[in-house]
Amino acid sequence: MHPDRPRYDLVVVGDANPDLILRGDVVPRFGQSEQLLSSADLVLGASAAITAHAAARLGLRTALVSVVGADEFGDFVIQQLERAQVDVSYVARTANPTGISVVLSTPETRTTLTYLGAIPMLGGADLDVSVIGHTRHVHASSFFLQPELAAALPELFARAHQAGATTSLDTNADPAGLWSGVAEVLPYVDVLLPNHAEAIALAAQVTSATPANLEAAARALASYGPIVVVKDGADGALGVRAGECVRVPAPTVEVVDTTGAGDTFNAAFIQAWISQLPLEECLRIAAAAGAQSTTWAGGPGPLGDDRS
Repeated sequence: MHPDRPRYDLVVVGDANPDLILRGDVVPRFGQSEQLLSSADLVLGASAAITAHAAARLGLRTALVSVVGADEFGDFVIQQLERAQVDVSYVARTANPTGISVVLSTPETRTTLTYLGAIPMLGGADLDVSVIGHTRHVHASSFFLQPELAAALPELFARAHQAGATTSLDTNADPAGLWSGVAEVLPYVDVLLPNHAEAIALAAQVTSATPANLEAAARALASYGPIVVVKDGADGALGVRAGECVRVPAPTVEVVDTTGAGDTFNAAFIQAWISQLPLEECLRIAAAAGAQSTTWAGGPGPLGDDRS
């Protein structure tokens, strides 16, 4: 490797756990009933892990900073990441159990039931920041599930900038519905990657007013500094940079499961963006990758587990 070339193209910081994707008759009917499913898939889950996985399969030299338990689920996560050639040297193992998500999925929507386990433990001693000086880009995920990471993120991203790296953040949803703390980190974020609902909620929180529409929400968030890239499902994607607003459509596909599509979008956008492609082209590439991800169950799919 050239001595001036960073060791990694991308370092992802955040959550890692398995997803159990259930499809078919998934709406629970309590009362000791038994429902039969059409499929069940145990796959790599969690926003950060899926983003790292997809990025590595897209050709980026990728490392993941995360924490999992010293248990079978933790072993599964590590194995899946290693198969995609993600560097897992910075994934800590802990006595706490690995988290897991059970996804009740239909082609139209999904509900996710998550046991956090070790996920909130990322931060402090588990956050090995030495890798930040050896990458072109740093991406963080699941802001609201990891309070210690959220508190450390402004300093972490500032260090990344000092080392010459760019940064991005996908906050994901806030189960508590508070959406607080993001304003403090936005000045250190180069690219913010919410979905439609997250963009509206984040803008409402930072401005104390409900935005009139999605573009207004994205512009409000962009006023804090980042390029704002909104994943808008079947309506494609929207990007706001300074005074510029770009929209691209989503390809038409037969949707199987939307789990992890946004994380695959993240990986493809980052790959295109650090290659210095125009914003519209980055959006089109990412929207195509996200749409493709909905044609299989779970996040990794053919990009990550050789099922193509």
